Amino acid sequence: MGVGFVVGVFGVLILAHAAYSTIQYRSLLKIMQEEFAGPPFNVAIELVLGLVLSMWAALTVPGKFLSINPESEENRIVSLPANLDFMVFNHRGKLFSQQLDLKLKH
Repeated sequence: MGVGFVVGVFGVLILAHAAYSTIQYRSLLKIMQEEFAGPPFNVAIELVLGLVLSMWAALTVPGKFLSINPESEENRIVSLPANLDFMVFNHRGKLFSQQLDLKLKH
């Protein structure tokens, strides 16, 4: 577990606490018979902080994006002979079933 993951968990916990605080605030307003105009300022600050931490973790935890090298042997190119517009690289979609049941229902 890296620092980014811990920051992400902390951000989600802050967002959960802000949601719980908003629910408590709304129930207090119902008891006092007042209308809900928005969350208090401290809950809004919590929401922004939790959002920033969660987004930062979501962008840093997955790691580096690697480019696809079309000349490598792992990514074989299957193309139509006269038209190079249709190029298919190996990808995760090959794990799914190749048989499609496309029957029209009348």
